[in-house]
Amino acid sequence: MKAKNNIKTLDQFKTKHYGEIGREKSDQLDKTINIIFDSTQSEEIVSLSSEQIEMLLMSEEDIQAGKLISESELNKSDHKLFNNLITEK
Repeated sequence: MKAKNNIKTLDQFKTKHYGEIGREKSDQLDKTINIIFDSTQSEEIVSLSSEQIEMLLMSEEDIQAGKLISESELNKSDHKLFNNLITEK
């Protein structure tokens, strides 16, 4: 039963997010997701704290609202923050 639910969740993830990704990259992404998914399968049930659940819900709301940042933008922001921290010391 759990494996069936995991597959359903994986399919939902792919359906939801593949439209946001260029089609030429979707095949490689599909292979990568399957490798990660297969390597993380276990019977262990993970319990999330209320704070973790809240963070996940907030992330989902941000995604739905289009509050996204590219990896290159994130890297630039991190670099700027790091440089500011170094110059403050």
